[in-house]
Amino acid sequence: MRGIIILLFLSAQMVMGNSDFWSKTGHRVIGEVAQGHLNRKTQRAVSKLLYGKSLAAVSNYADAIKSDRAFKNFSAWHYVNIPSDKKYNEVKPSPNGDLVTGIEKCIEILKDKNSTEADRVFYLKMLVHLIGDLHQPMHAGRKEDKGGNDIQLQWFGKGTNLHRVWDSNMINDYGMSYSELSREFPLLGKEQTKEIQKGTILDWVAESQELANEIYDSVEKGQKLGYSYSYKHWNIVEEQLQKGGLRLARVLNDIFS
Repeated sequence: MRGIIILLFLSAQMVMGNSDFWSKTGHRVIGEVAQGHLNRKTQRAVSKLLYGKSLAAVSNYADAIKSDRAFKNFSAWHYVNIPSDKKYNEVKPSPNGDLVTGIEKCIEILKDKNSTEADRVFYLKMLVHLIGDLHQPMHAGRKEDKGGNDIQLQWFGKGTNLHRVWDSNMINDYGMSYSELSREFPLLGKEQTKEIQKGTILDWVAESQELANEIYDSVEKGQKLGYSYSYKHWNIVEEQLQKGGLRLARVLNDIFS
């Protein structure tokens, strides 16, 4: 019976909203990239909280707990819906919270010296995942189509939707492990890295929203997608994964340094 309940809950999540995510590979890539850009003090603090596990190893924790109703209040943290012609601070905040408030809460808990170790561990794992979600453009999509979940498409002849194409279809079909993919990114100098790491959470949301608007314009409902679509847009996937990792490192360095 418990198994049936869990399956029903997961099915409901898929229908209700932006419940998809960067594929497990994508989140691990972001964790792997971030790991390589932590300063020594942050490395020690993170390793202690994660009991020696890597950021890649815990990067999918926030999705894994979705099957447990005890964590249902965190579901809204995985996305933020913004009309295409508005900015985040021009829209009435969701009473259930969103990706921005979720990230802010994680940072608040981790910076608070009075936070328990259990809370710091939990919110660190959440933060690793949420910074990843922030860089998947469709997590800053429109409310009316649930971030592209309601835009039905075909991917190599199989049913999918616009959100899933960007979450997992393109990454999974690329066929590389997270460690292989993280080594494929162009090498960046210190100034290039600093330029990517600049800005605030809201700046990064605005960037994802702008990309989301472009992605909406890249397809029509029911369109059959395949190699040509992936070839045309893969550079955005790579850029967002690399940016997500570099910015996660910056956020963590800011917290623990």
